Amino acid sequence: MASTATSAKARVPLPEQADVVIIGGGVIGASIAFHLAEGGVTGVLLLERDRPASGSSGKPLGGVRAQFSDPLNIRLGLRSLDAWRDFARRPGATVGLESVGYLFLLGDDRELAVFTEGVRTQNAHGVPSRIITPRAAQELCPYLDPGGIVAAAFSPTDGYALPRSAVTGYLQAARRLGASVRTHCPVTALDTADGAVQAVHTPHGTVRTPAVICCAGAWSGAIGAMAGVDLPVTPLRRQIAFTGPLRPAPPRIPFTLDFDSTLYFHSDGAGGLLMGLSDPGQQPGFQREFTREWLAPFRTAAARRAPEIARLPVVDGWAGLYEMTPDRNALIGEARRPGRFLYATGFSGHGFLQAPAVGELVRDLYLGREPFLDVGPLAATRFDDGTRPAGRPEAHII
Repeated sequence: MASTATSAKARVPLPEQADVVIIGGGVIGASIAFHLAEGGVTGVLLLERDRPASGSSGKPLGGVRAQFSDPLNIRLGLRSLDAWRDFARRPGATVGLESVGYLFLLGDDRELAVFTEGVRTQNAHGVPSRIITPRAAQELCPYLDPGGIVAAAFSPTDGYALPRSAVTGYLQAARRLGASVRTHCPVTALDTADGAVQAVHTPHGTVRTPAVICCAGAWSGAIGAMAGVDLPVTPLRRQIAFTGPLRPAPPRIPFTLDFDSTLYFHSDGAGGLLMGLSDPGQQPGFQREFTREWLAPFRTAAARRAPEIARLPVVDGWAGLYEMTPDRNALIGEARRPGRFLYATGFSGHGFLQAPAVGELVRDLYLGREPFLDVGPLAATRFDDGTRPAGRPEAHII
């Protein structure tokens, strides 16, 4: 039955033309589709190579926060947090938002100095973050060994939500507003002529369009190449483990993250924990298989900060792809040539939490409006001189 349903979806005829084609049905593409349709744009067509949220958007821990070290990302986070809190009204869906806070564990004075400066910047933009003592951190998260840290940074308005529910909610609302969504429909080529987008090719037909928006996540580099646009995005596998239901059930804890090791965990809403680690040994590529080898560095990191976590059972897990850029910041903008080739990709692990704000930004770029935030610093052309910042992929964790 499943294959029959898939074939039926594939046979749904594509429109011969669209005002704008969005490539990618993850949370970024879904948010953009909703915001465009809500903004009165007609002829919106979203194309997804598989199923909505089948790529990176179906696999993250769902963290949402405004604890960043720079004003641009802070503003993206704050704008998005407001939208996540209002999601039940607009677009009108439940995303399971848990405002449990974000707790960063700091292991030495250097890390404390970095986060102290970050908190000053956050506070100046209205984020209620603060530096707290190891004992106060343990009161928030009883799993912690307070003797292993010098302090922690905490913001009570951060938390986590359900990424798949967000994608579904955005797409249902976009459809209600007139947008079209086609699944199992990969883009195979783009036509450009005279410095402009002309058409999008798929196995199921060609769509004439004057505008394309690339939000294909880890696959965005290939889409950009079809248009002659360099989108420096590198896929990098990240893995998450589940404990399954625990007895006794875990206490309500913040989304907890160790800055040095990138160990992170939070409650899963079903009586267990979700746990992860950005494995420094992971090589770039499109591997999306869950393997247990990375549990060794995970348990080592957990033993330093939260020994009980290191001993918990792991019943299952999943793997997804981060879409990394050289400086770990997103690519948002419009190409100089071809015109009307817009992009929103390369979020380096921050795509879900920034998706609502990004939907607004891309809507305004498309409509020629003044966006709430200058996205010039996020243009892909910032790398045109060949500059590639050094540092490990996890360096932009804040």
